[in-house]
Amino acid sequence: MKQVTPFLWYNDQAEQAARFYVSLFKHSKVLSVTRNASEGTGPKGKVMTVRFRLNGQEFMAFNGGPRIKFTWAVSMFVTCKDQREVDRLWAKLVKGGKPSQCGWLQDKYGLFWQIIPRALMEMIGHKDQAKAGRAVQAMLKMVKIDVAKLRRAFDGE
Repeated sequence: MKQVTPFLWYNDQAEQAARFYVSLFKHSKVLSVTRNASEGTGPKGKVMTVRFRLNGQEFMAFNGGPRIKFTWAVSMFVTCKDQREVDRLWAKLVKGGKPSQCGWLQDKYGLFWQIIPRALMEMIGHKDQAKAGRAVQAMLKMVKIDVAKLRRAFDGE
């Protein structure tokens, strides 16, 4: 079966973005960097594409110029094991970017991320709809997700 690889279009920072992302996740690395052989999407020798892997998932980053911008329609959904991991990733990804609501942020390269603790998914998927609903209502008031606050809302405290 063919692998499906997300393709990310950057203005001219594909390599910087890829190197930044691989620094954040274990089992990640830049796989290859392709440079323009002649004038095309940029001057000869300029980085055209970067293949990289984030925790086992392969991506392709492309320096395609300013015509295309990232939107909320596509984001990187990261499931974190605990609050410590949420805090670490959030701090690094939001630096130079923009925080939003419900665990969403836009990084300094324009890509959108959702930094979500596993506990949130467990709570909002709980069979007790009242508990799940309280967790959702608490989440809707958050920027960065706070597991302790979610837990208190979930438990009805």
